[in-house]
Amino acid sequence: SGSGSGSGRWAATACVVTGASRGFGRSLARLLAPRLGPGSCVAADLGCEEGLRRATAALREVLRDASYGRLLLVINAGSLGDVSKSFLDLTDPDEINSYFSFNVTSALCLSSTALQAFGKRPGCSRTVVNISSLCALKPFRNWALYCSGKASRDMMFQVLALEEPDVRVLNYAPGPLDTDMQLLARTKTGDPGMRQHFQSLKENRQLIDSSVSAQKLLNLLEEDTFPSGAHVDFYDI
Repeated sequence: SGSGSGSGRWAATACVVTGASRGFGRSLARLLAPRLGPGSCVAADLGCEEGLRRATAALREVLRDASYGRLLLVINAGSLGDVSKSFLDLTDPDEINSYFSFNVTSALCLSSTALQAFGKRPGCSRTVVNISSLCALKPFRNWALYCSGKASRDMMFQVLALEEPDVRVLNYAPGPLDTDMQLLARTKTGDPGMRQHFQSLKENRQLIDSSVSAQKLLNLLEEDTFPSGAHVDFYDI
């Protein structure tokens, strides 16, 4: 989390980014940091109940500060799941529950807690960004967990946009990024055709640098013209 000490759009902003230790989250945090000033980092395992409680407690503490005039919440933390497995291999309820606990439950609990803690303040704005994926819209072989997790999150945040018209909500798909997750995709995906597709993206230099996609998201937020609840892809902009 960070707090805006500058002027203009980012002044007095309470900013929360989940999954900021690597990949897209880290790139976004690095771009936001100069605009926001000093912040704090909470290390918590969002896939377990204790870690989630720790994170939500920290959010409540930070967001009680009445000096904040703006809330920016970026739900980025996520995992790919075991992509060596096909649909028919996914028979272990513990594995499935653990996946959805981290990728869906924590996203909902953190978002609802942050919005509740910040509350409705006169003249203040609240923006929630869900880091989405093409996989929220399109099925991919061996990616039953990832696709359904991303689709769940997209719909969840569309409901938020409907229920809370004064909250700006964006589902942002950052495109195929050159990250550790993409490395997993091209080496561990069970389906050979899918594996080859991801290898081709790397070989043909079609993967996007995380910082380039993060900058596009910042531009979207600064323009602030997207319809609330919209799914916007890197390639749409």
